[in-house]
Amino acid sequence: MSRPLPLAAFVIAANAAGNYALNWGMKHGGIFSFWTLGGIALLIVWTLSRVKLLGLADLSYVLPVTSVGYLVPLVVGSAFLGESVSLSRWLGGVLIVAGAALVTPTTASTTSQPQEGTR
Repeated sequence: MSRPLPLAAFVIAANAAGNYALNWGMKHGGIFSFWTLGGIALLIVWTLSRVKLLGLADLSYVLPVTSVGYLVPLVVGSAFLGESVSLSRWLGGVLIVAGAALVTPTTASTTSQPQEGTR
């Protein structure tokens, strides 16, 4: 089985980058700007890579590992888009990631994957 952690990191990055580009494009260029269309493309890549990740690992592994994706937009919005992020949002994001950290050390898959050519 492939190691799902690098793919999980890619899923998180594609989600953050896609949402950033989409937000920037809609605020500065409109619906058919390069940034908006690029954001949409990145979010399509995010969706497809997340589907692949769910094929490699259990849902009970994927959701906690990718939960850091709730904190990344807070950092990106605050640092790069000039958004004001309230203390309660920061605390909420940190609590989500902290809670997920408690269950993340589990194995990626609790079911055995059939070998190719066998069922």
